[in-house]
Amino acid sequence: MALESPQPTTDGVHSLLADPKFELMPFDSMGEQLDHLPEGATVAVTTSPTLGIDATIEWTEKAAAEGYEMIPHIAARYVEDREHLDEIARRLTEAGVTDIFVPGGDREEPAGEFASAYEFLVALEESEYEFEEVGITGYPEGHEFLSEETLAGAMEQKAPYATYIVTQLCYDPDAIVEWVAEIREQGIELPVDVGIPGVMKYQRLLGISQKVGVGDSIKFLRKTSGVLGFVKQLVGSRGKYTPTALVEGLAPYAGDDQYRLRNVHVYTFNQVPDSEEWRREMLER
Repeated sequence: MALESPQPTTDGVHSLLADPKFELMPFDSMGEQLDHLPEGATVAVTTSPTLGIDATIEWTEKAAAEGYEMIPHIAARYVEDREHLDEIARRLTEAGVTDIFVPGGDREEPAGEFASAYEFLVALEESEYEFEEVGITGYPEGHEFLSEETLAGAMEQKAPYATYIVTQLCYDPDAIVEWVAEIREQGIELPVDVGIPGVMKYQRLLGISQKVGVGDSIKFLRKTSGVLGFVKQLVGSRGKYTPTALVEGLAPYAGDDQYRLRNVHVYTFNQVPDSEEWRREMLER
């Protein structure tokens, strides 16, 4: 049965932006980026293909000690075996981490026995360690290499081991809302943290988007800004994307119990200052 469209609410934007998750990459610049975040902010730190999962754990330990609420990405294909899983879980538990995010990981060949997030989640369930929150990935626009049927099956497998979903980068609020309605019809009731891009120059953002395979979103970005406007934004030194329209498009659904949009997960790509300035301005409107 299709979900009913909710009535617009005036506080939807505030609901989504009041307590976001800020995603950072575990590079040398991460320390500087943390300084631009609110005190005690919730920070997700990715698994880097070049630095491996150790950098994720090390930055998580360091930032947690500084008072940040850390959510490390434990990409399944970077974990070697159950002994490695236990070591990671032990270090995170000792650091006070209660929330982890488990993607499959974009490594072509797995480092060990976990080829998928599902396999890792099953092993974690069987381990002596437990986390209060466990996030999994959702794909509103599908996956470059996986069919819709495969994604739906994977979601059904992973959902019982998770407490929330984070959506992949997407610029189109309608695509996100339609996807949420689809998983609700599938019987998946987990709350959704909506992945949104941070503020940055169009040229950099589009380059990133192409790398992560969000082609439909790039078309949407062109459509909404118009051809001339898109070209100006792409080549202009000051042309920056802001997720204002995206958040406003999601806002009516933020307080709806059917959709369960919890907050936003900001893909900052280690460019925090502009995104945080934008967020504060949106909250002050």
